[in-house]
Amino acid sequence: MIREWLKRAVAFEEAAHKILGEHESAPSRIIALDKTYSELQALSINQDDLFRQAIRCIESELFRAAHVMVWAAFMDFLEEKLASDGMTKLKIERPKWTFTSMEELRENISEYQIIEAARAVNLCTKTQMKALHGLLNKRNECAHPSNYYPELNEALGYVSELIQRIKQLSSKTL
Repeated sequence: MIREWLKRAVAFEEAAHKILGEHESAPSRIIALDKTYSELQALSINQDDLFRQAIRCIESELFRAAHVMVWAAFMDFLEEKLASDGMTKLKIERPKWTFTSMEELRENISEYQIIEAARAVNLCTKTQMKALHGLLNKRNECAHPSNYYPELNEALGYVSELIQRIKQLSSKTL
């Protein structure tokens, strides 16, 4: 009997979130984002934590912080992808870059240049690179003093787009 009531309560909650998630400003849309996020398989523990923090930021209406957190997760994923062959292709494509570890690369090379390097090693197309540069600019607006104050929909869209970008990159190899 209790199990049946529990099943009904869970079904009701799912149905309510589905209905409410269709309304533009409903916080139930975060639940849908969380489900989309849970489909990602290729994340490290650090990346998973950063994504979860971004979702918590959205739940707390800290939309600028959500942009910053999810971008950090994405860049960590991209940098791991670039290092997946021991940084061999990266060193071939960027021989003037002097680094011996990913930490050193992160410290000395801008994210903009790292995205360009991803294009150079064929992790992304020119169009995808330009889109990533645009997403980086949006992150910069949130991370630095500006008059940009994203709302729920913008934060959800930004997180969702980076989830899709990770899905695209997951299948690529160097």
